[in-house]
Amino acid sequence: QLHLTMLEKKELTESLEMVQKELQEKQSAMKREISEYKDRLLQAKKEHQDALTEANQKNEVEIEACQNKINSLEHFISSQKLEIEHLKSNKEELNNSLKEANQTLGELLKTKVR
Repeated sequence: QLHLTMLEKKELTESLEMVQKELQEKQSAMKREISEYKDRLLQAKKEHQDALTEANQKNEVEIEACQNKINSLEHFISSQKLEIEHLKSNKEELNNSLKEANQTLGELLKTKVR
């Protein structure tokens, strides 16, 4: 009886050791897998951050280009307004000169008719 019990104990101990070894192997495999997932996650985060940074830089360049274009157009509009004012002033002067010339012509014609 003692011999059978000792044999059974030995078998159970060996079985327990085998189960423990399997569990350790599974635990090691899971730790490796977790480590790989963490590495991939870090890599994905880095790639995402890099893409974000690149997009932000492109946007800043585009914004600056648009702002420069707006400034240029505002300057052009201002110069066009000045040109319009200048042309209006010239038109007014020419209209006044034309009125004076017409008056003088009218007076000359009256003088000639008499």
